[in-house]
Amino acid sequence: MVLVYEFVWRVLHVLLHIHRTLITLFRIRLRNWNGQLWSRALAALLVPIALSFPKQKKLVPAPGKRVGRRYRWGADGKSLEKLPDHIGLLIAEEEPRYTDIANLVVWCMAVGISYISVYDNHGVFRRNNSRLMEEILKQQQELLGLEGSKQHSVEFLNNGTDKQDHQVLSCQSVVKVLSPDDGKLRIVQAAQQLCRAVEQMEKTSKDINVTVLDSLLRESKTTPDPDLVLKFGPVESTLGFLPWHIRLTEFISLPSHVDVSYEDLFSALQHYASCEQRLGK
Repeated sequence: MVLVYEFVWRVLHVLLHIHRTLITLFRIRLRNWNGQLWSRALAALLVPIALSFPKQKKLVPAPGKRVGRRYRWGADGKSLEKLPDHIGLLIAEEEPRYTDIANLVVWCMAVGISYISVYDNHGVFRRNNSRLMEEILKQQQELLGLEGSKQHSVEFLNNGTDKQDHQVLSCQSVVKVLSPDDGKLRIVQAAQQLCRAVEQMEKTSKDINVTVLDSLLRESKTTPDPDLVLKFGPVESTLGFLPWHIRLTEFISLPSHVDVSYEDLFSALQHYASCEQRLGK
C-alpha cells in the first residue's frame, strides 16, 4: 500500500505542474510561440518532475550487533579480578532447555573461560550429547557470528572422557558433558580397580593412597578442577556433581536456567571474583 500511495502522489504532482504550464502557455500570445518558448515550457514541465524524485542514498551497512556484543563480553571477562578457568553448569531442573544451556556455554566461552562442564543428575545431556553439541554450535554462530566462531572455537569431549567427539574444532574452549556416572560411580569403579590390582598382586595395600586414587579418577592431567559451579534450580544439593573434584569449588545458586540472560551469568561471575577463597586454610 505504501508503494501505491507514493505512485499516486507522484502522478498528482506531475498533473499539477502540467496544469501550471498550460496556463502559462495560454496567457502568452500565439505570435510569441516559437521554439525557444517551447523549450522553456518543456523545461518548466520536466524540471519539477525530475526534482520530485528523491535521490537514492547509498546504503552503508551499520556495524553488526554481534561484533559489538562479542567485544563487550571479552572486555567483561578481562575486567574481572579473577575468572574461573573451569566452570560447571549444574542443572537441577526437570526439563532442560537446550538453547538456554547452549547460550550459557557460548557466553562462558566469550568471556574467556577455558573449560565448561554441563551436568544433570538424570543424565539427559549424556543421552542427548549430539543434540546439545549441535545447539551449542548453532548458538555460537548466532551469538558470535562466523568470525567470532573462529576466534572462540570449541572442543567437545565425548561422555565426560578425553576421547574427542567427531564434532571437533581447533580448541580454545573445552566442553564436557557429565552425568552421575562421572561422580560416585566413578569412585566405586576406581576402588574396585585397586582391589583387583591387590588381588592379582599387582599392587599391595601399602601402595594404595590418595595420590593413586586421584590419578585413577583424573583421566586428564590437563583438565583442572572446577573453580565455580552455577547451580540452576530450587534443589539445595550438589546432586552428585564430581564429589572428588569440588573440595575447593565455589557454588552459586540461580533460580532457573530457563530464559537466563547474559547479565545473570556476568553477575554470578562478579560475585565469584569478589569472594575470598581460603583454600582450606
